[in-house]
Amino acid sequence: MVNLKGKKTGDLLFLANSLMLIVLINLVASDYFFRVDLTEDKRYSIKEQTKSILSELDDEVYVEVYLEGDLNASFRRLRNSIQEVLDEFRIYSGNKVKVSFTDPGSALSQQARTEFMEDLSRKGIIPTRVVERKDAQTVEKLIFPGAVISYGGMETGVMLLKGNKANKQEEEINQSIEGLEYELANAIFKLVNLDRKRIGFIQGHGELDSLQIASLNNALLELYDVYKVNLQRKASLREYDALILAKPTQAFNEAEKYKLDQYVMNGGKLLLMLDRLEATMDSASREDYFAFPYELRLDDLLFKYGIRINADLLQDRNAGLYPVVTGQQGGKPQLQLMDWPFFPLVNRYADHPITRNLDAVMLKFSSSLDTVKADGIRKTPLAFTSPYSRKIIAPVPVSINEIRRNVRPENFDQGNLPVAYLLEGRFTSLYKNRFLPDGVDTANYKAEGEPTRIIIISDGDIARNDINPRSGNPQQLGLDPFTNYTFANEELLLNAVAFLVDENGLIRTRSKEVKIRPLDKEKIRIEKTKWQVINLVLPIVVLLFYGLVNMYLRKQKFGKSA
Repeated sequence: MVNLKGKKTGDLLFLANSLMLIVLINLVASDYFFRVDLTEDKRYSIKEQTKSILSELDDEVYVEVYLEGDLNASFRRLRNSIQEVLDEFRIYSGNKVKVSFTDPGSALSQQARTEFMEDLSRKGIIPTRVVERKDAQTVEKLIFPGAVISYGGMETGVMLLKGNKANKQEEEINQSIEGLEYELANAIFKLVNLDRKRIGFIQGHGELDSLQIASLNNALLELYDVYKVNLQRKASLREYDALILAKPTQAFNEAEKYKLDQYVMNGGKLLLMLDRLEATMDSASREDYFAFPYELRLDDLLFKYGIRINADLLQDRNAGLYPVVTGQQGGKPQLQLMDWPFFPLVNRYADHPITRNLDAVMLKFSSSLDTVKADGIRKTPLAFTSPYSRKIIAPVPVSINEIRRNVRPENFDQGNLPVAYLLEGRFTSLYKNRFLPDGVDTANYKAEGEPTRIIIISDGDIARNDINPRSGNPQQLGLDPFTNYTFANEELLLNAVAFLVDENGLIRTRSKEVKIRPLDKEKIRIEKTKWQVINLVLPIVVLLFYGLVNMYLRKQKFGKSA
């Protein structure tokens, strides 16, 4: 007969039960998948919107990351963070995301490396030059902080270094880490999305032409279907998920305003980029040139919605550069790049998914914005000038010769002026308690609107790309031809459109925050010896104390037994 009370039998039964419990837990876990992120800032968690995209993949996604090789500590941290995010993507996609890391500099020949790097640049992965000190020598290296993502025979490149370049490298890297989930998920979404939203560019009022908005148009085409919209010919605008108005210069009639108003009342979204004053660099060469307001006849519509573009121009000491003739040498004019205060560099943003971790944006002849009372409308300022800016009321003298004159810093004392606003809520129609315009369809008129959003930027040129004077081709939006620096104009506008039409909220993944916890270097220097002693000597002392106590207890126990 088996002695169930025997110690050996009890141990065997306990072991068997434990093994069965482990097997049962694994079987349950295989059907009910979950992960727990114990970090304070949830750095290993991904948003539900991203999980939805990954769970609906019909085919494998191949991600080749080119941040590999001999990297410094900061970029090694970025590389490891990319791998961590992609590991999460792989898990939530059911192993459909395949990841590889490649060093572009590992090719055997110089020609092969050059061709490889040129191919990456054509895919939008721009190299970053890293300069650091090694063994008392300055070492320069090109790295490619980006990836190429392939799905269903299509591929797209994505830059993963997206922080504000005005910050220190460690802060820029941290901002890039915060945006990894959005950049990678958005790139995948570009390839898998079949339900493309319809975006319309309003035409017919002297807006920027096709060549001037080619860069923005091409960027939008990667995600949306884009159309030209003539308000006079269109009876209804409801087929468009969002409308863009980029620098109109001619007046809107009442029928066109009515169509825009009713589009908003029915939940339509607007991105408005408007110049309040007529100012161009072509006219700025004249000493007697003054900028006067445009007559767009949109003031009452904007006022009803809770916003006003003031009849002024902004000047900022933190400004873009423009070449100015400073003298003659050998019969040739001598050019020098100087700050042009009418080109503010905007680098202060709200903590919002549209503008979070955004690099600087260049505006040209922008005006200030004010909000007015509009019941039920939430108004969020998105971007501001620097603390060293001011506004000049129209008519504004605009002359390039002003650059040569001494700028008085004490005059730039109206800083942090808003230049972009997000309006959200149920808008009230401009035509409520007013006669409706003649010749419009009033059968479905609405006085109170459905919930919607409007983004307004007080600069039309923010959407304008320069034209290469040699080839006649449009250049990248935001590229400054004088400094060869690309500002974040395009990224800002793409984020704005995504926020307006993105029903699944993927743009909100840009709100992720990863905290930097740097060590206090001065405290390290002062307390270095103390912590070295604690880490090296204390464990040995503890072990010796434990050994002595254990030896004493054993001696007491077994000494008495003897």
